[in-house]
Amino acid sequence: MKARGTLVKITALTESSLIVHWCTPDHGIVKTVARGARRSKSPFAGKLDLFFRCEIEAAEARRGDLHTLRELSVEKPRLGLRRSYVETLAASYFVKLVTRVAEPETPLPEIADLLERGLDYLEENEADTRALFHFEKQLATILGIREPGTDPVDSLRDVFGSVPKQRAELMERIGGR
Repeated sequence: MKARGTLVKITALTESSLIVHWCTPDHGIVKTVARGARRSKSPFAGKLDLFFRCEIEAAEARRGDLHTLRELSVEKPRLGLRRSYVETLAASYFVKLVTRVAEPETPLPEIADLLERGLDYLEENEADTRALFHFEKQLATILGIREPGTDPVDSLRDVFGSVPKQRAELMERIGGR
């Protein structure tokens, strides 16, 4: 499988390997194992970090949903998201919200595009309520759950039970901007 995607989650699997989740337009949320990625001489060294947009090649799993990451090239590291805690928090909220609403391995081109645009915006601009509300509104619209006259975050809460906890802290930090 070849795909372009944004790295949305990293988890340790063993002392030397990682489970890496990607948000891709054509394959949805995809889980890959990066064998040996935690070793200093790994071909993945320095290439696996949150919010990186990469081109990946993975061997599809024979059973289950954990594919083997073979190669990757970083297309956009989005280092600007690390310039302040607030931008990192906003990016984290966007990612967590998308992974909460997306079905694993189900194509989601509109949602993947929204995430890309949201992260690209945050890389260049300060996080603010306008960006947050726009992201939530667009996501609720794409999902077909936006109710006229209702705050989009309320629609998201109604359908998915809650929104990621980062939202409360993010609102507290950007509310005065």
